[in-house]
Amino acid sequence: MPITSDLRTAVRLAQRLLASRRSRRELARRLPSVAVPAPGTIEIAVYFADGPVNMYQVRQWYAPLAELAKTHPVAIIARSPGTMTTLIDESPVPAVYARQVVDLEHFVETQAPKVVLYVNQNARNFQMMRYGRMWHVFVNHGESDKMYMTTNQFKAYDYALIAGDAARGRLAEALWDYDLDARTIAIGRPQADHFAGAAPYPDDERTVVLYAPTWEGDRGAAAYGSIASHGTTIAEQVLASPRHRLVYRPHPRSGVLEPTYRAAHERIVAAITAANTADPSAHHVHDTGGELGWQLADADVAITDISAMIYDRLAVGKPLIVTRPVSPEADVDERGYLSDANWLTAGDASSVLARIDAAVGDAAELAKLQHWVAQYFGDTTPGAATARFHAAVEWLLERWRTVAAERGER
Repeated sequence: MPITSDLRTAVRLAQRLLASRRSRRELARRLPSVAVPAPGTIEIAVYFADGPVNMYQVRQWYAPLAELAKTHPVAIIARSPGTMTTLIDESPVPAVYARQVVDLEHFVETQAPKVVLYVNQNARNFQMMRYGRMWHVFVNHGESDKMYMTTNQFKAYDYALIAGDAARGRLAEALWDYDLDARTIAIGRPQADHFAGAAPYPDDERTVVLYAPTWEGDRGAAAYGSIASHGTTIAEQVLASPRHRLVYRPHPRSGVLEPTYRAAHERIVAAITAANTADPSAHHVHDTGGELGWQLADADVAITDISAMIYDRLAVGKPLIVTRPVSPEADVDERGYLSDANWLTAGDASSVLARIDAAVGDAAELAKLQHWVAQYFGDTTPGAATARFHAAVEWLLERWRTVAAERGER
C-alpha cells in the first residue's frame, strides 16, 4: 500500500511539473504582448498567489472589481504562470505577473497601491504583506461557517471586509483581543449583484436541482465533501426522474487527493452523459464554467455541502438542502444557519426526490431562509452590497490619505 501511494504521489508531482513547464512556455510567448499599467496608476491591487486550480476564488470577484475599476484603477497580481495565462484571457481588469519577490518589489515601487485585497489565506500572502504604506485587506472568497472563517490569520491584515452580522459574531467568539469595530467593515455579498450567465437549458416544467458539492478536504476536520457518500445516489435519483433536471457543479479540486472521491465524481459525469444520450430533452448539465450566478438564481432547489455555496445560495432566498458530512471528524459549527438547516444524511439520499419536492413548496422553510439571509448579508436589495463595498473602499482610501498626511507623506 505505501509503495502504491508513493507511486501515485510521484505521478502527481511529475504531472504538475510538466504542467508548470507548459504554463511557463505559454506565458513567455504571450507576456510580451500584454499591456503593462502605466507607473503610478494602480490604486487597488488584488493579490493572488495560487495556481489555476483555485482560480474560482478570484473569478467571483471579477464583476465587482470591474465595477470598482470605473472609479479606482484596479490590477490583479498573479504569482503563478498558469494563473497569469488564464487572467490574460479572462480578467476584466489588468493583470500583472510577479513570479519572484523582486517582481513584487518592482510593482510596489512603480505603482504604490494604496489598498491590497486578499481573497484567500495563502502563506505567500506574507510576501506581499511585508510592504507598508498600504492597507492590506482580507476580503475572502465566500461566506460560510467553516472553521476557515475564524482563523487567527485575520489579525495579520489591517482590515477585513466581512459579509454581515453572522461573520461578526463568529469572529467575536473565536478571536482573542480583536477589535471588530476598528478592523472589520460589513459589506454583504457584492458578487450577488453580478450573477452571470444564462441557463443552458429550456424553460420547461422540470424541477431544476443544483448539486454543488465541495472537495474531499485535506484533513478530517474539513471533510465536508459528499460526492462519494451522497452524490452518486443523488445523481442517480435525479437523472432517473423525468420531472427533474440535474445541474452538477463540483468543486474544482474534487478528487485531487482521494482516488475514490475522484472515481465517484467521474461516475456522476458519465451518468449525466448517458442520461442526456438516452433523453436529449433532459438537458442535464455538468457545469465547470467560470461564471457563477445562473446556477444559484435559476435552480428550484440547491443541494450543497458545508461550503461557501450554502451562503451564495442563501442570498438568493430559494430552497436549500445541506448534506450532513459522514466523517465523524468533520468540524460542523451548528450555531448559525446550520443550526436550522434542511439536512440530508447519506442514508436519506435514496429519498432525495421526495425531499426536493417538499422543499419547493414549503412556505415555512422559505420564511426561515429570509431570516437567515438578513442575518448573514444584511440588505440584499440589488445594488446595496455593491454600494457598501464601494463605500468601504472610499473609507480605506480616505483613511490612507489621512495617515499619509499625518506622517508628512503623500
